[in-house]
Formats: sequence, C-alpha cells, structure tokens
Amino acid sequence: MKSHWIVALAATGLLAVAPATAAKLPAYVTAAVADTGRPDEDRQRDANRKPGELLVFAGVKPGTKIVDMIPGGGYFTRIFAKAVGDKGYVYAYQPSDLDALRQKRNLPTDISKNFAAYPNVSVIHAPIAKLVTPEKVDIVWTSLNYHDLHDSFFGPADINAVNKAVYDSLKPGGVYIVIDHAAPNGSGLSDTETLHRIDEAAVKKEVEAAGFKLAGESSILRNPSDDRTTKVFDSAIRGKTDQFVLKFRKPAH
Repeated sequence: MKSHWIVALAATGLLAVAPATAAKLPAYVTAAVADTGRPDEDRQRDANRKPGELLVFAGVKPGTKIVDMIPGGGYFTRIFAKAVGDKGYVYAYQPSDLDALRQKRNLPTDISKNFAAYPNVSVIHAPIAKLVTPEKVDIVWTSLNYHDLHDSFFGPADINAVNKAVYDSLKPGGVYIVIDHAAPNGSGLSDTETLHRIDEAAVKKEVEAAGFKLAGESSILRNPSDDRTTKVFDSAIRGKTDQFVLKFRKPAH
C-alpha cells in the first residue's frame, strides 16, 4: 500500500502528519535495523517500536549529527549509529541526574561500554538541564523519557532549561523529536509519576515555549485500544501503549 502525507493547517502553520502506513524504507535504514550487533532483546521490540519508520519521519540520514537524549540501554543509539554512517555522529546524552537511581538499581552510571562497537558514538554524562554538545547537531531525540523529567527522581528537572538547552544545541532548522506514552487529554502533568504518561498538549506547550515550532506528527505508534489510564508497565499494555510522536523544528532564521 502506497503511503501518502496529509498536510493539515495547524495553529503553528503547515503541519505534516505522517500516516500509520509507511513507505518502503531506505536501504540505509533497513541495514541499520538489521545490524547484527544489536542485542536480541532489542530486535524483539522492533515490531512494536517501528524504528525504521520513525527514523524516516525524523529525517535521520547518512551524515546526520544526532543526540539520543536519555538513551536508556541504547536501543535507538545503535540504530542511529549505523544509519548516520561514518560521516554522521551520535551523542548519547546520559543525564548525571539519574546516577543515584541507577546506583540504587545496581546499574552502571557509565554506559560507554554499550557502544564499544560503534566508533561514531560517544557518551556525554552531565546534568540534563546543562545539555551541551561539542558541535551543533541536526536532531535531538528523546523516546519514552520526556515525562520522566517531571518526576521526583529527576529533581524534577527544570523543563524550561532543558528545552532551551536542546534548542541551543541544534543547528538552525534542526529538529527535536519527542516520543512518549499518551495520557488522557487535559490531564497535563498529573500522570507522569503514577502512570508514566504525559498529556501531549502539555508537551507541545512546554517545547514551543522554548522557541520551537511544531513541524509534524506521526500516528505510527498510536493504539486506540489503549484508554491511557493504565500504568505503562502493566503487563496488559506494556509495549503496546498509545504513543504520540512529535517533530519540533528550530526556526532556520
């Protein structure tokens, strides 16, 4: 089935909305997802996470410089590394704000060894609100972790400072991708610590306050059967939550 783009006029201007059905993936994306160096547990999540389609939506290409903000185990970091190739680069930004939590869970605070096989990846271990990269980048990406910035184990983070730091790290015209578990419309920030969900409208308001413009949305991870009231770790919904995918752009001028 051929894909198409629906262009809707939103309050922020022309808004590109990606349909759930994606076009044939570029070869470099297919190869990145097929990378044999990826852990088996990552591969098992591909059907639900649809990494190839998301990379195309975000505009990840060979030569792209990208920040994987709060990379977790590096699921997307490894895919980015292969997709951007030798002329691109990936900065895995691991917030030092999470050190105490990781130590409590017997997890290493240094995640560099996760990417030893990827020479175009380096880890930045620093406070989230002081996000700084060695160079201006094309994309900052955060998946399923934006809501955590509002939670107690993050401080909570100064969200205005975080989004401003992201803005400053991007080249003019650069893109900020936010993927997260959807909370009920109108719920704001009330479910971030309990259900680990966040209201899409609240994210848009916070990110746009930093100067970004909403440039697109994708329905690729939508699940209308999720009523958005169940904790995301519940076995009944884990891995199948209704998720929004937002693309924000830093103005070119």
